[in-house]
Amino acid sequence: MFRKNSQYEYRVVTFEPDTTVPDARKALTDEAEYGRWELARTLLYIGGRRKVWLRRKIIKVSSTL
Repeated sequence: MFRKNSQYEYRVVTFEPDTTVPDARKALTDEAEYGRWELARTLLYIGGRRKVWLRRKIIKVSSTL
């Protein structure tokens, strides 16, 4: 799921309760390293489900032609 703001683009990632912390950390590290996402917000639900919001700056390219 993507949501756009004026400066940032957001992506929401959900982890099921059976996902281990090291596995979630590895997935978020890969997103940060290869997709240039940064951690914006995390939420831990009572059942153990985790919801993580990632964001990255929107780079606007202007035409040089």
